[in-house]
Formats: sequence, structure tokens, C-alpha cells
Amino acid sequence: MKGRHWLAERGVDRVLLLLVPGLVFVVGLFAYPVLYGLQLSFQPKEGGGFFENYVRFFADPYLRDTIWITLRLALPAALINVVASVPVAYRLRGRVRGKRFLTTVLVVPITLGTVLTAEGLIGYLGPVGWFNKILLGIGLIDEPLRLVHNYWGVLFSLIITGFPFAFLLTLSYLSGIDPSLEKAAATLGADWWRRFRYVTLPLLAPGLAITFCLTFVLAFSVFPSAYLVGLPQGETRVISIAAYESAFRDSDYPLGSAIAMIMAVVMVVVVGLVLLWRSTLYRGATGGKG
Repeated sequence: MKGRHWLAERGVDRVLLLLVPGLVFVVGLFAYPVLYGLQLSFQPKEGGGFFENYVRFFADPYLRDTIWITLRLALPAALINVVASVPVAYRLRGRVRGKRFLTTVLVVPITLGTVLTAEGLIGYLGPVGWFNKILLGIGLIDEPLRLVHNYWGVLFSLIITGFPFAFLLTLSYLSGIDPSLEKAAATLGADWWRRFRYVTLPLLAPGLAITFCLTFVLAFSVFPSAYLVGLPQGETRVISIAAYESAFRDSDYPLGSAIAMIMAVVMVVVVGLVLLWRSTLYRGATGGKG
């Protein structure tokens, strides 16, 4: 009772105490590892200056290029997933026959996991897979297309595993848009494209920005796909592979931590730019109010 009165006298809502377990969880499983990795990155294994590991990363093209390689995979994968999710979610947002079944089919890749998806891609798109056999059989190609163990194999894997997240998020945003707005536009003579372009899309755009951010972070942290259906020492040597090899193959944990920090900074920069665009878009939609 005394504790309750003490909190009430200081204007503290006791309901906020429910946040304490969550804060402890976040600090224990997120904040502490990040801070530990950050300070470790400033302790180069072979000696040198405070920023030696970061200088070493950017001075070595083999390490530095992993940023560009990862962005070349993550940005297109996130963009394709967001763009592809819009028409599908737009069609399924209302009452559609077989909606539950179709939604389940579209979400199934989440349950497959990266390894099973990679095995499926190798079996279907590989040199002796069904896809190449069909194309060879009907005479469209003279030799098998190289669609796995390269850039395209990883990109396909990221699209397959990332689309369900983009679809579910887009569907939830579309479901929150009042259908009466489109009906009002229809009574004024707007066809479906104009209704979508001038009514639905502006309301959906802020949600699509968040969807892009989440799918981008998911794709940027790619690791298993880059090994299983990519070329881990070549065109799909992503930054997560560089961090893993430095820390666990070369036992250089400070360099691995520095690469992980750089990876986090790149993600934060991209997400920050998208959110900045989102806030600008939102202010424009509201006429600069609020």
C-alpha cells in the first residue's frame, strides 16, 4: 500500500510497471550485446589505433565491397517484395472466395525455412532442375541457365522468404483503409485506377515505407542463402559472411564486431532515409499540420 501511495504522489502510473520485464529483456538480449560488441570493435587484435579495425575494413576492397554486394541484394529484394505485395493484398483485402486458402498458400514460405527453400531452388532452378529441363525440352535454350550458386539464386531466395512478411503487412495496412473513401470517389466518376492512384495509394504509402524497412532489414542480414544458393567467396560474399569469417574462422572477434557495427550503421542509414521520406510524405498528405 505504501508503495502505491508513493507512486501516486509522484504521478507515476502503476500500469507502466508492466513495462519493466520487457525493458529488462531488451537490455539483456539487445542493448548489452550491442554495447559489448561496440567496445570490442575498438580493441584491435593485432594492436593499433582506436579505429584500426574500421580503417582495416574500408582499406581492404575484399571487405569493403561486401557492403555494395549486400545492398545489391537487399534493396531489389525488398522493393520487389513490396511492389508485388500491393496488387495481391489489394485484391484479397475484401471478401474473396477462397481468401483463407490463398492467404495460407502465400504465407507458407515462412514455415519452410531458409535451408528448405534453398534446396527447393537448387532442385527446381539448378542445371538439372525441372525449369531447365522444360526449357531444354521445348527448345527455348541450348544449354541450362545458371540460376543458382550466383546472385540470382540468392535474390530468388530472398524474394520467396521475404514476400510473406511484405504481403501480411501490406494486407493489414490496406484493411485499415476505410472502403467508403473509394466508394465516394467512385460516385464522382473515378475508375478503379484513379481510385487506387489518388485515394488508396497515398494512404497506403506510409505503411509501405515501414514494410520496405522491415523487409530490407530481413534481406540485408542474409547469411544462409548466400552460402547455400550463392557464391560465398565471390559475387554473394555479403557483409554478414565477412563478419562471421573474421570472428569464427580467423578468431578475430574485434574485427568481426567492427564489421557487425558497420552492418548495423548501413541498415540504420537506409531505414532512416526511408522513414524521412515517409515523414515528408505524411506532412504533405496532411497539409503540413500536426
